[in-house]
Amino acid sequence: MVLNRRLPLWYQVSQSLRASILGRPRGASLRLPTEEQLAGHYGVGVLTMRQALKELEEEGLISRHRRRGTFIEPGAGGDVPVRLLGSVDTVVAQQSGMTSELLAHGPVPVPQELAPLFPDLADVTGYHRLRRDEGTGEPTNHARNYVRPELAAYIDPLDLLRRPMTKLLRDAAGADIGRITDTVQARLADPETARLLRVPLLSPVLRVTGVVRDRAGRPLDVAVIDYRGDRFSFTVTLDALDAP
Repeated sequence: MVLNRRLPLWYQVSQSLRASILGRPRGASLRLPTEEQLAGHYGVGVLTMRQALKELEEEGLISRHRRRGTFIEPGAGGDVPVRLLGSVDTVVAQQSGMTSELLAHGPVPVPQELAPLFPDLADVTGYHRLRRDEGTGEPTNHARNYVRPELAAYIDPLDLLRRPMTKLLRDAAGADIGRITDTVQARLADPETARLLRVPLLSPVLRVTGVVRDRAGRPLDVAVIDYRGDRFSFTVTLDALDAP
């Protein structure tokens, strides 16, 4: 894991560990390594690691017991708080811990509202997925991704059943991700969204439009995700910069 020195180290570590916890294989051990072992793995101090674990404990993902160790909660990953602080690991973490059903994929015309982001393309590769809570099987959100075709050529659609798109863009397609911008809007569920998420028509949903850009600023992927309004909250954290 490459740490970004402009973000709090404890936060980056907590999000990376969170992604590992939510994406762990079924039947994996619930016991975590010691604080010292985890600190060594992430290359941070024990105090930083302790703060990262405190964050996960407050979220209900882990429990810590004196002399016994730290354990993943068996029911970890219920209501998911989405926290926007500015790292790729954060986005990967938010997308983990869910199972996905691939509803459709293939070439599609660039949606009119996204045309300014893809001025050089007439078609993109579209992916439509329904995500469910691993524990209950309850629908939590449905996502449409619009990916540049040259990157989509490296992505196996079956990998999207367990892996986040952002991770596949980075690891499978080799995309040099420079920035991800998320826009959050409150909306009313249209008929398709209400059917997929099993919510009443016109009930509140949260729409997140995420634009993934490379380091040159070129859009690589646009994700349009509708979250059930009764299952997600969004928190934006702003850290004050030290005065010069």
